[in-house]
Amino acid sequence: MGKRLIHQRRGKGSNRFRASAHGVADVAYTPYYSSIRHEEKMMGQVIDLVDDPTKMAVLAHIRLENNHSMYNYAAEGLFVGQRVEFGKDAAVEIGNVLPVKHIPEGAPVFNVEIRPGDGGKLVRSSGVFGLVVTKEATHVLIKLPSTKTIRVHPDARATIGSVSCGTRVDKPYIKAGKKYHAMHALKKRHSIVRGVAMNPNAHPFGGSQHHPGKSKSTARSAPAGRKVGAIASKRTGRRKN
Repeated sequence: MGKRLIHQRRGKGSNRFRASAHGVADVAYTPYYSSIRHEEKMMGQVIDLVDDPTKMAVLAHIRLENNHSMYNYAAEGLFVGQRVEFGKDAAVEIGNVLPVKHIPEGAPVFNVEIRPGDGGKLVRSSGVFGLVVTKEATHVLIKLPSTKTIRVHPDARATIGSVSCGTRVDKPYIKAGKKYHAMHALKKRHSIVRGVAMNPNAHPFGGSQHHPGKSKSTARSAPAGRKVGAIASKRTGRRKN
């Protein structure tokens, strides 16, 4: 008797596919109240740098002068006790948070909001940064690490600098168990078995000499146990010039 497909088991949900509950905190800016949006500058201080097993970079615990606290991804070069600034009149320095319309073009930014108050959605992986490309009246263009350019609201906030832990990929995992626990904390698939390497009763692509043996195109309305490969593909094969 074969197993259910991997995406069927993930969709059902179980401890095997659930993210770790040992996360320190969610990374988000403070709520964008009208008083904060129109305030020229607010001071804060980094009171701790925290290692969160569910994040790819070190977190900075920041306490603001209004006694609110927040967690942000630590910028490369940030240290405990450093004073950081929030607001439209904040200096363009490492770790400060400004609306993108007040950030000069060409400045590196990370943890960028798409809409004001969403807490930060873009450029949050370790060692990455985006660039402010162009500022217009209705939007600001941000160049992402993938080289894609995206439009964000002018009042959306971003942090100056690049995300810490850029050398994370330089250190190998060494042991399979280390890799397993790291990916399990991030709720990512790991130790994936190829469908063509399975038995025919465990996957539609498994079986004779480990080849699909049939077209990989699948109907959009196919049942879950058959819905693998090129789903509802208009065309397949290599494009010829």
